Amino acid sequence: MEAEFPLLEDTNTGTKVGIGVATGADKVFLTKDPELVEESRLLPLALAKDTMNGVLEWSGHYLVNPWEADGSLVDLELYPKLRRYFGDNEALLKRRHVGRKKPSHWYRTIDKVNHSLTGRPKLLIPDIKSAAHPVCDRGEYYPHHNLYHVTSEGWDLKVLGGLLLSEVGQFFVECYAVRMSGGYLRFQAQYLRRIRVPHLKKLDPRLAQELAGAFQARDVRAATRAALRTYGIGEIPG
Repeated sequence: MEAEFPLLEDTNTGTKVGIGVATGADKVFLTKDPELVEESRLLPLALAKDTMNGVLEWSGHYLVNPWEADGSLVDLELYPKLRRYFGDNEALLKRRHVGRKKPSHWYRTIDKVNHSLTGRPKLLIPDIKSAAHPVCDRGEYYPHHNLYHVTSEGWDLKVLGGLLLSEVGQFFVECYAVRMSGGYLRFQAQYLRRIRVPHLKKLDPRLAQELAGAFQARDVRAATRAALRTYGIGEIPG
């Protein structure tokens, strides 16, 4: 399969795998209060727990966002509520490694925010699970650091979600990842990127429809049946 099929992160389909934002101080940077700081400084944030039911059910969390769209840190003087809020938590933020490394940027998150990601449809995949659990975000939220995201220019994300939901998609991760105590797997970017997917241009439209339907129905067995046929492995009994 590694010899025959392309990687999930394939430039020909514009498919990318990434991870959500790490803050180094979730207690400060995560809030459910829409009045805490200026509205423009609040970014709707998807957490791993928002994906538990197989669909994205937003818990109302925001990221208190210190980044401008161009990748620069905001000027706190332009946002009085944000300046006051970060000032109230200045000691904690400065104790972080990222705060000590560059004192003038003490109020940054560990990762920069890629603002364009929020509006892009994407699959969100929780890191630590016993089985693959991709969920679709239509382009409304930014992922937290314990969620990995998959975006694609070429794939229908429901079809790709069906492949990742299947036992075939999980098989790849089981081959590469170490299983943790309790039987949990790490669905990290380094493993997700190594998943092989069918050639998009050769994918049978009927199988694509089956994969998309299985993903929407959260039917792992149906997804597995369709995935096996897309890889030319055959069908499982029953």
